[in-house]
Amino acid sequence: MTNIVIVSIARTPIAKFRGSLSSLKGSELGAAAIKGAVSKLPNDLLIKEAFLGNVVSAGMGQAPARQAVIYAGLPETTICTTVNKVCASGMKSIMLAAQSLQCAAPQNANYAMLAGGFESMSNIPHYLMNSRNGFPLGNASLIDGLVHDGLYDIYNEQHMGMCAEKCSKDYSISREEQDEHAVESYRRAQQAIQDGAFTDIVPVSVPQRKGDALVVDTDEEPSNVKMDRIATIQPAFDRKQGTVTAANASSLNDGASALVLMTESEAMARNMQPLARILGYGDAAQAPVDFTTTPSLAVPVALQHAGVQAENVDYHEINEAFSVVAIANMKLMNLDPTKVNVFGGAVALGHPIGMSGARIVGNLYNVLNQKDATIGCASICNGGGGASAIVIERLN
Repeated sequence: MTNIVIVSIARTPIAKFRGSLSSLKGSELGAAAIKGAVSKLPNDLLIKEAFLGNVVSAGMGQAPARQAVIYAGLPETTICTTVNKVCASGMKSIMLAAQSLQCAAPQNANYAMLAGGFESMSNIPHYLMNSRNGFPLGNASLIDGLVHDGLYDIYNEQHMGMCAEKCSKDYSISREEQDEHAVESYRRAQQAIQDGAFTDIVPVSVPQRKGDALVVDTDEEPSNVKMDRIATIQPAFDRKQGTVTAANASSLNDGASALVLMTESEAMARNMQPLARILGYGDAAQAPVDFTTTPSLAVPVALQHAGVQAENVDYHEINEAFSVVAIANMKLMNLDPTKVNVFGGAVALGHPIGMSGARIVGNLYNVLNQKDATIGCASICNGGGGASAIVIERLN
């Protein structure tokens, strides 16, 4: 099989909901990440096609991936596809880009592919459902598009946080255990920022009504926490007996991530130094209500595809949609917690849903690079019962 390598990684800082990046729509954030990734590459490198994840496109205008590519200044001949696999959208875009390169005849794969994802959760609109048919009598209610299309288990008619509550009961994961995980996620993220670990971040310039543009260059959520309050916050979903809170779950955020992929042979022919080789990838699915533990099913598929034994994986990234997700999957896969999300996870960093699948692949590379390790696996669950996973090998 043709070897596929990652030659560039970039992401925006992750901003709080209605925070410093909220004046930019998702595709504009995507453009910022794309510019950052492309700026690290030779000027004559052709990016033939882009797969970019985005979950809630309502109100953004048609073809969000195409917008991001055009806004980034790439040629109008660049082929673009928007990918929606809910929270796994960014990761699935990487898999599709890799597959596209692997399907090309080796002598014809003299180009690169763009992958990644973006989301501005701050700009997702409310909907006035059934308004086309009119409202002859009575009131009409607005529906929050962010919850309806991004965070809601449509099959069981409940917020996905209730699925996390089910997971906590199924695997006997206490409120205290989830809170402790959240505290550690924040501690790790704060330390990573202090150490300059997120080398893939590109500053974003945000125009202001008056004066100079605001330059955003640091993730906002890790400094927004009051550690002593985490244990006192009330449950967010099951108000009476719940264990999942706003503090031990991921937050609502804005951000974007981009990666550039090539065949290894083409990168070598151009004397480029690849960052990482994609060894394998895979997906899995089960009952929608149990999406929280599907990473434990997707990771073995990706490892088998990669030809890698589980014990040979140096570090894991598991997207923390909720603390209970990371805890449950670590238990199911018998993982060492000190080797998982070592620079913090989505509970601390944030979870722009179209971005996160790509973000954790970039974060995994940062971990491998700075820990002088070789093999890593990134996995992410998604609404509807699915999950995706990718195995990479650090090269430089």
